Amino acid sequence: MTILFKNARLIDPEAGTDSEGWLLIDGGTISAVGGGSELPKAAQVIDCQGKCVAPGIVDIGVKVCEPGERHKESYRSAGAAAAAGGVTTIVTRPDTAPAIDNPETLEFVARRANEDAPVNVLPMAALTKGREGREMTEIGFLKDAGAVAFTDCDHVVRDTKVLSRAFAYARSLGALVMCHPQEPGLSAGAAATSGKFASLKGLPAVTPMAERMGIDRDIALIEMTGVSYHADQITTARALPALERAKRNGLDITAGVSIHHLTLNELDVANYRTFFKVKPPLRSEDDRQAIITAVREGLIDVICSMHTPQDEESKRLPFEEAASGAVGLETLLPAAMRLYHSGDLSLPQLFRAMALNPAKRLGLASGRFAEGAPADLIVFDPDLPFVMDRSTLRSKSKNTPFDEARMQGKVLATYVDGECVYEAS
Repeated sequence: MTILFKNARLIDPEAGTDSEGWLLIDGGTISAVGGGSELPKAAQVIDCQGKCVAPGIVDIGVKVCEPGERHKESYRSAGAAAAAGGVTTIVTRPDTAPAIDNPETLEFVARRANEDAPVNVLPMAALTKGREGREMTEIGFLKDAGAVAFTDCDHVVRDTKVLSRAFAYARSLGALVMCHPQEPGLSAGAAATSGKFASLKGLPAVTPMAERMGIDRDIALIEMTGVSYHADQITTARALPALERAKRNGLDITAGVSIHHLTLNELDVANYRTFFKVKPPLRSEDDRQAIITAVREGLIDVICSMHTPQDEESKRLPFEEAASGAVGLETLLPAAMRLYHSGDLSLPQLFRAMALNPAKRLGLASGRFAEGAPADLIVFDPDLPFVMDRSTLRSKSKNTPFDEARMQGKVLATYVDGECVYEAS
């Protein structure tokens, strides 16, 4: 079936353009894009009335709590939240209970995802067994079973020899490794970033240098092994020079940042509000501005939600004891619109980081308007105002820092392989 989107504001991250035009999809792929007044014929015509059409978001680093903690998030609830948030592909983390560190567990989650989620689901697998940092997983078998990358998430591998062997083995198989740049000794037990605010609040804090030290070690190992590497979150200005040098030296390295670190800072914690406790902790405003600049200049490649569901019991605790993490699948787009409305990033720049770059890093054909690319698309209104109500979120867990916040930008429809999987009521 052919579908024509007319009177659309096309956000093309590959061309870097924001222009009026039309887009035609045939079956599950994009067949033509144009800007003239002559429209091709189609079985279904959708008048976008000037609303934006963009490639669907590819979100790297989503936690779905199957197996082990299905009460926090299932593939059904995560898939519904993703579709409502304009996320057409979720790349899931292996930090489940038990960890996804063998082909059997990976095949279980892949089967459950295909059955329950209306969006594309690409699973990552653990880099070391049990994410314990002592023995690497069977990377080859896991890659054959469908793992798109390997990561121990926020469990930093302390043994550099183990990590170097895992990097070398991943390199020999052409596998992508994702790491959490942090010096584990300095960051252990931290609930805030060191500075005046943390001291006034009496919170255990970590210096931004811990991130710099973590990325420095990883870069040395990348140089030694030649592995394809993605840093899940770069959040401090101190880590940027090392990242810039690594890229300039031709290392195969990319970096991401969560939307929370791009739009919030350490002062948002205010009176110990645990929904603002994330990992790494929120940074200073100077760091936030430096990271925005890095995204704009292309030094940081990817913006993600770092979706981490936590139930009420793990969040309604004293700040130090509360679990880290926030849900973000449905709030990623409206939070990103804050950066657009403030003039920090254009819509093509945002979708370069949220759709095109993550797709390219994973070798996917999505994230672009090219002829023959998958018809993974979203229609959204970047200006539509609303007040975020966490009770309306489709995620099972409601731990969003944006509860009761005034926001702009809503997804009107989401298409995966040309099929509408979400339409705003």
